[in-house]
Amino acid sequence: MSNQPLEDLPEVLPTTVVGAGAWGTALAKLLADKGVPTLLWARESEVVSSIELKRENTMFLPGVRLPEALRASGSLDEALASAAVVVNAVPTQFIRSVYAGRRLPEAHIMVTVSKGIEVDTLALPAGILRELLPGPLTDGIVALSGPSFAREVAVGHPTAVVAASSEPRQAERAQRLFSGERFRVYSTDDLVGVEVGGAMKNVIAIAAGICDGLRFGHNTITALITRGLAEIARLGVALGGAPLTFAGLSGMGDLVLTCTGGLSRNRFVGQEIGKGKTMAQVLEGMDQVAEGVRTTAAARQLARRAGVDMPITEQVYLTLYEDKDPMQVVQDLMTRRLKEE
Repeated sequence: MSNQPLEDLPEVLPTTVVGAGAWGTALAKLLADKGVPTLLWARESEVVSSIELKRENTMFLPGVRLPEALRASGSLDEALASAAVVVNAVPTQFIRSVYAGRRLPEAHIMVTVSKGIEVDTLALPAGILRELLPGPLTDGIVALSGPSFAREVAVGHPTAVVAASSEPRQAERAQRLFSGERFRVYSTDDLVGVEVGGAMKNVIAIAAGICDGLRFGHNTITALITRGLAEIARLGVALGGAPLTFAGLSGMGDLVLTCTGGLSRNRFVGQEIGKGKTMAQVLEGMDQVAEGVRTTAAARQLARRAGVDMPITEQVYLTLYEDKDPMQVVQDLMTRRLKEE
């Protein structure tokens, strides 16, 4: 990593976004529109072709015109070679396999926008990347998270998120890199809290979708969001997060969006299960990853290891992985032993 002080580094740094799903593409567009030299790596050759030839990611973000300045590549080595900023947009369960055996650049900033918990190791995205990065970067990983549907960001709807790093100066640099007239970025040093909120909101969103599929009303969803947030905060604090983080954009903000928004993939999974489909049937018909499915299994293990009570997560796990009847799930949650709030 360069010894140049962060405050002296140029504001516009060559940036590579690794992962051309909807979110990676939206962020690459946002940066390119700001004049940041941006390269987007895609695993799928057809995605590279559609971006280069049609100026559109027809597979994952159809209908959104991408700027001429945005380049796409199918070679990860090429994409990483000249990057001063690397933005990881790879689904959490695939981060390790995508970067395995590659020499990552000693970039000025590594930003991760993945949300989840790795099943095999119970690691959060920053923890996975910390194992793979050159030494000087390990203290400067930034997590960018918050209520932000990719399509709405791509078309310019005003959005606010948070950049988190244990090294505050790195969070501030990411904040400046991404912020614009329609994309506001706050900063925090609570990396753990932000990543726990980003991961766990997808689990609760599956539960919210199940409630929708069962045709329950606003009372039910509101109760679920509120108690879901309490559950997320308990886990986050047990892992070292700050309690107030869960009242912010990466906590309550992201949770409300994902539990109520029509663009939420995890909510969709829950809706279909609530209507009577199995998890296998739902996932078979999806072309994008619903991170909450795998995260549910990992979160259940993590909660048990940390000694944290997470009844909603437990019931979502039983629904997804043991085919428990959703109505029985509701009954069991509502009739648990009474307690103080």
